[in-house]
Amino acid sequence: MMQHLRFFLASVACLWFAGTAAADDIPMIDAHSQIELDVDIDFVIAQMDKAGVARTILSTRGRFPPNVLATYARRFPDRITAAVRTKGNIFTNNSPKFRKFFNAQVSMPEYTAMAEVILWHAKKGHMAPEQITSINTPQAQMALRTAVERGWPFIFHYEFAAAGDARGTIVAEMEETLRAHPDHPFALIHMGQLDAAAAARLLAAHGNLHFMVSHANPIASAVSGQPWTEMFDGDSLSKEWREVIENHPDRFVLNFDNVFPDHWGNFYLKQAALWQGVLNQLPPEIGHAIGHGNAERLWKLPKVGS
Repeated sequence: MMQHLRFFLASVACLWFAGTAAADDIPMIDAHSQIELDVDIDFVIAQMDKAGVARTILSTRGRFPPNVLATYARRFPDRITAAVRTKGNIFTNNSPKFRKFFNAQVSMPEYTAMAEVILWHAKKGHMAPEQITSINTPQAQMALRTAVERGWPFIFHYEFAAAGDARGTIVAEMEETLRAHPDHPFALIHMGQLDAAAAARLLAAHGNLHFMVSHANPIASAVSGQPWTEMFDGDSLSKEWREVIENHPDRFVLNFDNVFPDHWGNFYLKQAALWQGVLNQLPPEIGHAIGHGNAERLWKLPKVGS
């Protein structure tokens, strides 16, 4: 009941938000978000239109049948890319059900991407439990092997700032994986909760690592209570982050990672407007690369407007 109420309030809030994309805005691709059964796909498409998001790489959460997301990708082939989900207790526990669930998605031609793989996830109040799974476990290796075989970027979910004493171990584990597959693209969602100096070191050391910017802004951090990366100084990128991005413009990917129903409301539109402003502050070639070009290249997506 509470989820439905939150979704209703978010839907009402977006009615007065003046966030409709302008004709001269840089196109945006959301390279990773999630959807529950409570969220109507027509509402998602309408919100994407308001936000100026041309395409969303979308995965499911909760009790969402994989074939339903496939129908969304067929219905909106220019807007929705279906991503294979691993997230859930059956993955963390390596339940026999996981292989069946995973293979059901992989067997559908509509699935052409891999969603984030949860490897170190802190508890988020009553909404999400702690989930820790080594990349070297059989289930994680199955996801990695499939991503490599299909040519899909593999998205690490590591929360390094929250990991405390485990940080060194999981950073080393990630770097070992990057070195083992030097020609395959990897991405670190939520910026890995890293600061600019740590990100710059990893970018210099690993030419196949990319950073996804979800939650790394004051709108998200103000309500989360989590140690997410903060890339902003007011409505602009901080000096440190702008320097890293301008030195590595091909290594940053826009995404929002909407998770819960209310994330698709005003919360989404405000973040999209904030990022649109930043993309327009950057040199045009960099703004377009982060907004959509890097996602098009990495996930082999049609170019926006083609």
